[in-house]
Formats: sequence, structure tokens, C-alpha cells
Amino acid sequence: MKSNPLVLTLDFGTQSLRTALIDNTGEIKEIVKAHYEPAYFSKEKGYAEQDPNFYWSLALKCLKELTGKAKNLLQNIIGCTITTFRDTSVQLDKDLNPIRPCVLWLDQRMAEAKEKLPLIHRFLFKLVGMKNAIELNRKRTIAHWLKENEPETWNKTYKYVNISTYLTYLLTGNLVDSAASVTGHYPIYFKKRVWYKEGAMKGRIFGVPNRMLPELKQPGEVLGLIKDDIADACGLPRGIKVYATGSDKACETVGLGALSKDIGAISYGTASTIEVSNQKYHEPEKFLPAYPAAVPGWYNMDVQIYRGYWMLTWFSREFAPELVSEAKIQAMAVEELLNERLSMIPPGSDGLVLQPYWGPGLSRPLAKGAVIGFSDVHTKEHLYRAIIEGIAYALREGLEGIERSQKHKVKRLMISGGGSQSDAICQITSDIFGLPVSRVQTFETTSLGAAISTFVAAGEFSSIDEAMKKMTRITSTFQPNETAHRQYNYLYKKVYIKMFPQLKDVYKDIKKYDKKEF
Repeated sequence: MKSNPLVLTLDFGTQSLRTALIDNTGEIKEIVKAHYEPAYFSKEKGYAEQDPNFYWSLALKCLKELTGKAKNLLQNIIGCTITTFRDTSVQLDKDLNPIRPCVLWLDQRMAEAKEKLPLIHRFLFKLVGMKNAIELNRKRTIAHWLKENEPETWNKTYKYVNISTYLTYLLTGNLVDSAASVTGHYPIYFKKRVWYKEGAMKGRIFGVPNRMLPELKQPGEVLGLIKDDIADACGLPRGIKVYATGSDKACETVGLGALSKDIGAISYGTASTIEVSNQKYHEPEKFLPAYPAAVPGWYNMDVQIYRGYWMLTWFSREFAPELVSEAKIQAMAVEELLNERLSMIPPGSDGLVLQPYWGPGLSRPLAKGAVIGFSDVHTKEHLYRAIIEGIAYALREGLEGIERSQKHKVKRLMISGGGSQSDAICQITSDIFGLPVSRVQTFETTSLGAAISTFVAAGEFSSIDEAMKKMTRITSTFQPNETAHRQYNYLYKKVYIKMFPQLKDVYKDIKKYDKKEF
């Protein structure tokens, strides 16, 4: 074993990339970040696409910069891992080159799903109440959209893989991935961490034949070695092992030290999520699977708010352009400036309540965003705070479903993501949930979690518990304010929870309007 071992992490987020060297105490010894410009492009309204090789080119650039800054550390690298955003498929030809841009997880296109399932499968799905959930999953699957809209692309597709698989292939030469990285619209049996057998009822939902799928390995297994030509070009030692870990959210949960059914892990990122980990398989809500964790033997129950803290960027752009100049003068983001003003607005935003369904969800596929309670006292700062509160309400609702499923109450929350950098947002979260909310020593929790999982896989620690204790440290904790919690409880139970049931028929009519069916 090396005396000062390091793990090399490649952390591909939706909006930026981080390459880092992390030691076995959880300290980031060196990091190089790069924001995507642009994060994606849109050929049509609601589309979000990117060239898969765009991410790879940027990764090579960052790796070269990282090795240049940390030449004296490189011989201590004991392993490498890749973690990426979820549910973004890449279509490869027989030479394993991308045929078209990849469609990102936040893309809003829908297939018609014309390819019919066998009659017996349709009957059984309807019998158990899964008809609507199956229909949404099929429409959200890019494989079906390609068959209907780009049949020439589909006919050329030799392999259909997640973005993590493609990047692993470029790094190692092996078309292989972790079962905990392939989270999304793929025919994977999450409970068993394997592909469904050809023709299996649930596997057929996604319309991807098994011959198109890559090899799956389990978290902790070796995916391959960094190719010699890549190592040489980037200034890395040859022979570095690449380990299977998990998706961005799975690694983030480990980086928060939240691998426990007692702890909720909140991520305030482009998509906002709440995860609770359990060694038993429990669905977080009806027909929504639990995902394999980034370490063996655990599952992540995950509820996602589709657009999440993307909404803050949207708000800043659309409603606070006059603050851009002020933010530039103070060398800060507009969101930071708005976060400083959150204390100007009381808990509950003077009765302004927001439902953050800016994108479809499995249990509420027709839901739209909604804001109620407007009056002449409300300002843009009220609306900004109402967005933050609305996301927290939605995550609280998700947590309550998880608690019912696992039959166990969560005792505290860990928080990460861009929103977690604001003390005000952390306090609002604590007040809405009525639970302590803690942060760890770094905001780069996805990279940290990927490193923790890799250290365990490489044998540096005897268990994941030992690794998390050594590598994660709570640096601040926010306790709920009882008065604020009572105010939020009232709005949550009397207003927020009632919004969707009262509006769901209205959403159906909006859907008809959107489709010009009136």
C-alpha cells in the first residue's frame, strides 16, 4: 500500500466537470473544474442535447491541467473512477462512435410509444395499476423516440449505452459500466443489479434489445485500466485501475456520509433530490424503483424534483436582470445576491406557495408548476423565496413517502449541491422539515463520495462505514426554529399538499391545450 494514497475522480455534472485528487482523509489535494459552454443546445423547444465527445475533450484538457499542477502527487494514485449525471443515452455504431448528439436527462421530448407491448403484458400492467406509469416511462425513453422520429439512427445503432458507459470506454477501451451508474430509462433490474432477460415483461418497456447493452459490473469491481495512450497524453502513470462506483447522486450520498436509513441526503442541484439508503429494497413511491448504491449491499430510495435549483437560474434570468450589474460589481452570482436577501422575507413568503413541477414526474406526469396566494404585498424576492420553499416542500413530501415505504423515520438531514452553500437555504430546509440539517467539509460531495467508494474497493478501508468516518466531517449544523416550523407545517398541510389533488383535472385540460386538442 502507498503511504499517502490518492484517488483520481472524474465527476461529470450537468453543467460542469471536476477532476480531482482526493486522499484517504477526505482532503481534496488538487482539483480542476470546467464549466460547459454551452451546457447543452436545443434544436427545438424543450430539447437538450450535447455531443458526447464534448465531455471527453474537456476531460482530457482538465486531466492535463491537473497533472501539471500535481506532478509530485501522481505516483500515489491507487485508483480512478468516473461518475456522471444520470439517464443520458448515447447511440454507438459498429465502430463504437456516437451516431448523434446525446439527449440529456432534462430533455422534455416525448415519444408516442407506438411499438405495442404484448397483449398479456398490457393486461397485467393494467391489472396491477401500472398502466399510466408504464406509459409515461415508455414515452420518456429515447429509444422509442428514435424509432419513431429517426429510424435511420436507430437502424445504425449497434450499442445503446449511458453517457457513463461511453466515457468509461474512452478511458479504458472496455464497453462496460457499473450497475449503479445506469440509472434511468434502461431495461435494468435494479433490485438484482443486472439487465432484465430478453423478453422480460418490465424489460420490454424500454424497447432496447439486450444485444445493444454493455456489460455490467458491480460497484467495487474493476472496469479496466486507463489506456496507456491516454495516461501518456495526460501525464498519468500507466496501469491505474478504474473502479465501478455509481451515478452522481449515488456518490453524493456517500460523500455526505448518509448511507443509513436514519439519514436523508438532500441534493440542491440542477435536479433536486432526497435520498435515503437502506440495505433492504424498498420502492420510494409506488412503481418507482430504488437504485443500487455506489457501494455493494445498499439501495438508494430517491425522489427527484425534475428541474430543481435550475429554477433559481431561470428566475434570475427572467425576473432579476437589473441585479446582474450589481452582482458583477460584487463579483458574485445573481443567485448569491438574492440568497442574501432571503432574510428580508418571512417564513412562508407571506402566504405565497409554489408547487415546483417544472417537469414531468412518474406519479404526476401531467403536473405543471403552480403558484398561489399572490397579493399586492408580494415582490420578486417573495417569489424567489417561494421557489426555494416549494422545492423543500416537495422533497419533504418525497421523504414522507420514503419513510412510509421503509417503515422508519429519518432523524436528520445532510445537504449538498449549489443551494447548500447558502446558510439561509439550509435554515429554510431545517425549518420546513423540522429536522437538523448538516453540511460536510466540502461542497464537492459527489467527487468525495466517488473517492470514498474507490478507496473501499481498492482495500484501503475495511468497510464503507470506516471510510465515511475517516473521510467525511460535519462542519455546520442548522437546527429548526420552532416558530418557523409551525408556520411551514401549516402551509405544507393546509395548502401545499392540497394543491395537486385540486389542480390535477386542470392540468389535464392544459395538456389538451398544449397538444391543440381543443
